[in-house]
Amino acid sequence: MSELNTENQPHEAQLVAEEIANGDLRAPKIDVAADYEAAQEFSTSSIDDTEEGQKAAEAATAPQFEVESPEDVEIPTSTIDSTGDPTDYQDLAKQVNPISGTAGNVDDDLVKKALELGKPGNS
Repeated sequence: MSELNTENQPHEAQLVAEEIANGDLRAPKIDVAADYEAAQEFSTSSIDDTEEGQKAAEAATAPQFEVESPEDVEIPTSTIDSTGDPTDYQDLAKQVNPISGTAGNVDDDLVKKALELGKPGNS
């Protein structure tokens, strides 16, 4: 088998372009529409047009997992707008995501204790 020499390809392409420009070589005719039509023949097979092919396509593209639809949450904006109290925002967050409301408050003493416990040699 012969190997392709990729080092000379840019040079050879330049030579061909010069020969075409000088009229020494005819430029190849390119029919994009015909090439596209020919490619379309290869894009589907004969089984794709049958009922069996349609079933196979549906099975291949069917969703693998069931996706739940999100629930609508009513947000009372009038309370927040009128008071501006931060606890209203905390209550609203608990309504939207009740799990996040279970976290406790973090104060400076708790942070200091965590930093001390995180140092090497402390347990």
